[in-house]
Amino acid sequence: MSDSRLIKISKYLSKYLRHTPDAIGIELAPGGWVAVDKLLTACAKNKFPISHQELQLVVASSDKQRFSFDSTGTLIRANQGHSVEIDLQLEPVVPPEQLYHGTGHKSVESILKTGLCKMSRHHVHLSKDIATAQNVGARHGKPVVFIVDAAAMHKAGYLFYCSDNGVWLVDSVPPEYLQRI
Repeated sequence: MSDSRLIKISKYLSKYLRHTPDAIGIELAPGGWVAVDKLLTACAKNKFPISHQELQLVVASSDKQRFSFDSTGTLIRANQGHSVEIDLQLEPVVPPEQLYHGTGHKSVESILKTGLCKMSRHHVHLSKDIATAQNVGARHGKPVVFIVDAAAMHKAGYLFYCSDNGVWLVDSVPPEYLQRI
């Protein structure tokens, strides 16, 4: 299977498992889960057929592990990044002392004034290492990385979550907890 086909499938799944599930006739259960069979049927009905094998390959080969199957392999979900209202059923966890956020250079001034806001998503996404944050920032132009003082935020009562694919999530990051690298 070609890489371009896998990328198309991944983008298609991201759109409908994170943002507009109703547009293809699926409903996300608590946790963001949908039955694999229902998803594949909906994709076929909407003129974008995906085989079970292709779906498994996209989940297994995604560099960012955007999707996961439940333990039975009969349910699938996007791990984070939803703009639709959904309870991801994540439990708060103690973060590492520092986390990182990558962005494009055009956003730096705004971030320094207002901090990191979740915008249309459920959470602000943070990385556990600088390299990942740089890669994320590069999607938005010249990358800029901020260090997030997660330990101080946690001590101040902010709740952190870690998604199945290792992306750290928080509601917001005020500017006083940010340091530009």
